[in-house]
Amino acid sequence: MNAECPGPWYHGSPLELEVLRAGSTVTQECALARIFSHKPSLVSISDDGEIRHDGKQPGYLYEVVEEVRIDDVTPHPHTSIEPGKEWLTTRELRVSLLGTTSPAPEELLGEAEIKVLRMRLANS
Repeated sequence: MNAECPGPWYHGSPLELEVLRAGSTVTQECALARIFSHKPSLVSISDDGEIRHDGKQPGYLYEVVEEVRIDDVTPHPHTSIEPGKEWLTTRELRVSLLGTTSPAPEELLGEAEIKVLRMRLANS
């Protein structure tokens, strides 16, 4: 998706929030925002869309409750995932809590997978 697409925007965080600060990460993919709520240092998305990560914190899933215009977001300049999935806000945006989150064991990367991903990142 891209910033010109209408529809919901989401944010995941280990913090309780009412407003996102400018520079916060948002996405139009609810599952990805939920993963971000666990504060991962690595996120891997397979070709079939399976998301794996190394985040272990419980967190909160939010939906942005005001209209997000094209100038309210900018592509994340340092994303390690497919372009168009991760955006940064350019202004404060109000959010509503959708629920709490806990990392699912089947989503967690194993130590060997983490080592391989870190080596790939270092070599890119």
